[in-house]
Amino acid sequence: MLREIRPAIVLLLVLTAVTGLAYPLAMTGIAGAIFPAKAQGSLIEKDGKVVGSALIGQEFKDDKYFHGRPSATSAPDPNDSTKTVSAPYNAANSGGSNLGPTSKALADRLKEDVDKLKAENPNAAVPVDLVTTSASGLDPDISPEAAQFQVPRVAKARNMPEDTLKQLVVSATQGRLLGLLGEPRVNVLALNLALDRAAAK
Repeated sequence: MLREIRPAIVLLLVLTAVTGLAYPLAMTGIAGAIFPAKAQGSLIEKDGKVVGSALIGQEFKDDKYFHGRPSATSAPDPNDSTKTVSAPYNAANSGGSNLGPTSKALADRLKEDVDKLKAENPNAAVPVDLVTTSASGLDPDISPEAAQFQVPRVAKARNMPEDTLKQLVVSATQGRLLGLLGEPRVNVLALNLALDRAAAK
């Protein structure tokens, strides 16, 4: 009986070593050699300190910064483990809100957000990505239209000319991948870091 089982056990051990250890280590090593920044999490540094990742959004509430998309991620309530609390851009709990188009809570939140944004910039249509969450809840990018919509608020808070900020948004806009895939986008963290540098001048 052992003679019949031995090949299966040996094959299991060999495949486990190859696919569970050797292959992942080889791919990690190759990725680290070819794409070192991406393999380390696409980290963004400021003054030698890591301030975030180009792949995960951050919450900016201050009027002097551009804001990202709303995030529906949550975390366990520290006071009651059976409940959750809002934790924007919580990478440990990626996901959407699961609120559907007939949800009153979603409709109320959207109306409140749209009204707030219309008060901020009454002369422009509110871009949809400033009021809707992404499926992951971690989206680091907004549309160029969403960034341009926020220019008057940021210009007022920073006492900077709107034209300077509009040009900053244009400079931070990334085009479609290979000119075909995806949509133009602006990384909010990179834009805000560029904004800080421009304001310092």
